[in-house]
Amino acid sequence: MKRRSFLHKSSLLSAPALVGGIPFSAISNNQLSSFINGESDRVLVLIQLNGGNDGLNTCIPLDQFDNLAAVRPNVYIPQSEIIPVTDTMGFHPVMTGMKEIWDDAKLKIIQSVGYPNQNRSHFRSTDIWHTGSSADQYLDSGWMGRYLDTQFADYPSAYPNDDCPDPFAITIGNTVSETCQGSSGNFSIALSDPTNLASLNTPLSNDSVEGCASSTLDFLNLAIQQTNLYSEVLEEKYALGNNLSTKYADNNGLAIQLKTVARLISGGLGTKVYIVSLGGFDTHADQVVDGDTSNGAHSSLLNLVSDAVCAFQDDLNLLGIDKRVLGMTYSEFGRRIRDNFSFGTDHGDAAPLMLFGTCVQAGITGDNPLIGLDISQNEGVPMQYDFRSVYGSVLMDWFEMEESQVQSLFPHDFQYIPITNVCETISSTQNTLDDFNIKLYPNPMSNSFNLDFESGNEWVKISIYNTLGQQVKVISNRKFQTGFHSLNISTRDFSEGAYYLRIQSRNAQKTLRFLKQ
Repeated sequence: MKRRSFLHKSSLLSAPALVGGIPFSAISNNQLSSFINGESDRVLVLIQLNGGNDGLNTCIPLDQFDNLAAVRPNVYIPQSEIIPVTDTMGFHPVMTGMKEIWDDAKLKIIQSVGYPNQNRSHFRSTDIWHTGSSADQYLDSGWMGRYLDTQFADYPSAYPNDDCPDPFAITIGNTVSETCQGSSGNFSIALSDPTNLASLNTPLSNDSVEGCASSTLDFLNLAIQQTNLYSEVLEEKYALGNNLSTKYADNNGLAIQLKTVARLISGGLGTKVYIVSLGGFDTHADQVVDGDTSNGAHSSLLNLVSDAVCAFQDDLNLLGIDKRVLGMTYSEFGRRIRDNFSFGTDHGDAAPLMLFGTCVQAGITGDNPLIGLDISQNEGVPMQYDFRSVYGSVLMDWFEMEESQVQSLFPHDFQYIPITNVCETISSTQNTLDDFNIKLYPNPMSNSFNLDFESGNEWVKISIYNTLGQQVKVISNRKFQTGFHSLNISTRDFSEGAYYLRIQSRNAQKTLRFLKQ
């Protein structure tokens, strides 16, 4: 059995409080890193919203409200109940906690995050988000795991040690996250209950075992030793930690997970990546209550997320560790623009992504999705920002990774997105995103259209996508000189219907909808 195969199966042998933990072997390299257990004390908290969150009922485009109500007659939120955030965007009425964080300038929203050629399968799309792969690429390592591999190449041997006594990453729950899967093991441990940590039995003897079985047993022995050592550290740091916020609700599972994270951080644990999760976002039916669309399954979920994040941020502030922590939500896809006949929404494409923390560059990046009355039943929100650009920008701004390294981790055309602007922002590139002064005409068109845009002396990629998020044509992927440019683009081979044009440079992007007749 390959080591990675063994790693995935080993959760059956783990202790009750550290499930999936034989893969804990969470560390590597005797070299002290500024990322883990070193000089840097920055922490990243990932919040996975399992099932595909409906972004259009989370961050509601007020400037598109009439059309949104027309194409979502069964699920749209009455405008009078929406929490205004800006003149053009508002929150679902239960998201009062998120509004509080927004008002404190500690929330960043990136609009329409996704990837080209969206799969719309829960399992495959989740795999893509965890690995940072392209839609047609299969990777056996996670995006954070690959980064950790660059820092700790000899993982998992010789850890923990005096320089690195703590786990690299912790998944709150029963199974380690594939996000932290490295080339030789998972850098994350799974932690269910920090108050009930049990030691595993004494490592087995492999004196009578030879060959591959001996190697596998060696790996098991190492994992058991590491698990027991981490248990001692977690128990100690949790006891030293504290929670000061009174906003945590006992009936909010996500809040309890984040409460554990805050206590471990305040107790001095050197772990730098935490993963928490909340399921139930696959709202094909009963997303809302008939006759009261502000309530229902989705409302309950958003309330849990909003209240949990608000309590967590409040706790970080009161504990005095708020400048150390950056949080980020993500989901495998958004929902379709039109609702269905079961008071729900079906699998779609892009959705808003939220980052929060004292050091975040607060505000909204990107445009509201454009909602037309001619939206088809299968049409999803088109991608504005590639999720891998968000990941890479977090690594650059928060963990001081060089852009050249970021580009080697993710197989896509990287676009830097400013994530932080206080607390000693790392990235040197802080260009302001613009709209290229773009014009697309005529629209609708028959056999061709004109595209006028402005660029600097820079690389520009221009692509066309269909309403299912599939890339159908690359118009240009090259360097343009500074100035205005005009292209005539043929649509003669396109079938009739709606399409999206996406133009991207290193620091800017714009997505436009057009109709071929």
